[in-house]
Amino acid sequence: MFLVLASTAGAAPPNVVLILADDLGFTDTAPYGSEISTPHIGRLADEGIRFSNYHTAASCAPTRGMLLTGVDSHRNGVPNIPESLPPYQSEQPHYRGTLNHNVVTIATLLRDAGYHTYMTGKWHLGMTPELLPSSRGFERTLTLADTGADNWGEMTPYLPIYDKAHWFADGKELNQLPEDFYSSKSFIDKTIEFIESNRSDDRPFFSYIPFQAVHIPIQAPQEYTDKYMGVYDSGWTALREQRFERAKALGLVPATTRLAPVKTTEDWDALDDADKRYASKRMAVYAGMIDAMDHHIGRLIAYLEKIGEYENTVFVFVSDNGSEGSDPTFGQGSTLFRFWLGRNGYSTDYETLGQRGSFMNIGPSFASASASPLAYYKFFAREGGMRVPLVIAGASIASKGGLSKALTYVTDIAPTILEIAGVAAPTGGHYAGRTVEPITGRSVYPLLIGATDTVHPADEPIGYELGGNSALFKGDYKIVKDRGPIGDGEWHLFDIVTDPGESRDLKDIEPERFAAMLDDYGSYAEQNHVLAVHDDYDQRRQLALNYARDHIGILVGIAVFVFALIAVPWWLIRSGNRTRKASVSL
Repeated sequence: MFLVLASTAGAAPPNVVLILADDLGFTDTAPYGSEISTPHIGRLADEGIRFSNYHTAASCAPTRGMLLTGVDSHRNGVPNIPESLPPYQSEQPHYRGTLNHNVVTIATLLRDAGYHTYMTGKWHLGMTPELLPSSRGFERTLTLADTGADNWGEMTPYLPIYDKAHWFADGKELNQLPEDFYSSKSFIDKTIEFIESNRSDDRPFFSYIPFQAVHIPIQAPQEYTDKYMGVYDSGWTALREQRFERAKALGLVPATTRLAPVKTTEDWDALDDADKRYASKRMAVYAGMIDAMDHHIGRLIAYLEKIGEYENTVFVFVSDNGSEGSDPTFGQGSTLFRFWLGRNGYSTDYETLGQRGSFMNIGPSFASASASPLAYYKFFAREGGMRVPLVIAGASIASKGGLSKALTYVTDIAPTILEIAGVAAPTGGHYAGRTVEPITGRSVYPLLIGATDTVHPADEPIGYELGGNSALFKGDYKIVKDRGPIGDGEWHLFDIVTDPGESRDLKDIEPERFAAMLDDYGSYAEQNHVLAVHDDYDQRRQLALNYARDHIGILVGIAVFVFALIAVPWWLIRSGNRTRKASVSL
């Protein structure tokens, strides 16, 4: 996450630009050891402090809810993505998967303090009128309400769970997007348009830009993909090791860090040449999509410099979770899903990967490299799913180019932005005449001005749960449990400062610490009303079950149609046979 502080005290209230990448891994940008060209993100890193121990939720909607409110996901209504909530959870008011009205967003707080507030990008916190960003504090919006969609303006969904992609402008649903639409470009185009429209009134602005990059389907303009063709021909294991070495050289992880094995990583050398060629290009498109996002961030920086607002703007760049490791299309895609892709105009052909109409993801093996040297990726409570970059830069930073190992969490971002903007958080559990949840995160502003080198006290527990995968942070330590079939369903204890790769389980070596942290997690779960998932819960299967439940009429119709296609010809053939037999007998 990248944040550029405003000018020193006494300056005008700072503008705030909150940029959220989607499914970006820990080492997917150059300041964190990537080979991908990200000079504009790198510029921000050079002007400030990098954080190597920042954590977020391991899935998109829970992160977005906490990022915008500073309130735990089980209290703000978004403990999981709504598409994957089982009915025994979603029937509870705090488990709907949409941002509830017991919280107030930082957009509302900043707007009420005199800021213009804008949003361009993916929302995924509710699509009914009262839940859209235009009803949650944002003055102007261009919004994708779904969890993902095509990036080229085709209005096409990316999974069968949606009938179409749901786009909104200022609260009104759109039926089409511009012909030249590409998500990263168009989000910045609209951001500049919104800022320019109110520039004459000298009021500060808050702009939230949640990119689609690099969510499924991964797509990039060809000129960006071309830059990385051949770069990944050595495979995912080589890339994971290369990024590991660079992360150590940059001081992001200790030199003694060990790479824990990730059992979902395939043997690159066991692939045939055609599969290697295909996988290498998929990663080239992924790199191109990140490169393109960085380019358009640079366009926004250049615009703000041109109008004289850059020095008084706070930039925040953060990923919603670790890299995406699921893979519906390569090696394990179902025939039905491939049929659906074809019906919606998607192709997985090698020649057109990344272009308009293509569909792809990098899969679990390259996702592990994307999160290197951390273990696993999105959805998992291991570090690869939860630890993403954080950089804070600007005139008030005492040590430019510095590195902080302070433990920070996603709920810390909202109070940090409010303190930088000089806007008070709600107190006493009330705001604008209604009861609201208090912010639970801590502002990192004291660290930014050199007043401290920590954010959370060493004895403060920070709990987390999503779909049955759980963790609790306390000082340098973390307990974590990931469910099967990939996780073992058992709790483990790690020192994530000296062992960010989570290679050495300490629960038998430090049983007292382990027991105390388990008690802390129990208290967290009770205080935040965490609902357990059933033993047979599986996120993908639940997603399919929810779709079937919500579209039962359509599915029955399809079943009747298919039955008719089979039964009617069979009946006609049978009838014809009977007629012929009757004729013969006569």
